[in-house]
Amino acid sequence: MNRDVSVYGIIADLRREHPTPASTATLDMVVAELGRTRDNLKEAVANLEGKALPAGVKPVLDELVARAREEGVYDLDYGPDPYDKPPPEPLDEATAGIGAMLAISSLVGVALAVAAFVAGFNAIMHSGG
Repeated sequence: MNRDVSVYGIIADLRREHPTPASTATLDMVVAELGRTRDNLKEAVANLEGKALPAGVKPVLDELVARAREEGVYDLDYGPDPYDKPPPEPLDEATAGIGAMLAISSLVGVALAVAAFVAGFNAIMHSGG
């Protein structure tokens, strides 16, 4: 596999070599499918099989596949999507205990602040000065 060649580079070359509206539309469809398949051209082309392609672009699509195979970028697998979040892990007893202690200490702090405010307010209101 040549590290300097990507599927998108091959597509850019084909756009320059075949500047027809039909070729451009087909290559746009390929790029859209690449976005859905995480840059896997094999899956993208398979997804296009059922769609209506402009007339006369089959050779361009075949050339894209041939060049991608030649460069080793036809069937890339980048693994799972890094933006997919893993399922949440169960909460263990120690973590739950720490969370409970933090919640209780926060409530005690708030209660003390309210008591200090009320005591200060009462002192001001009942001062004879």
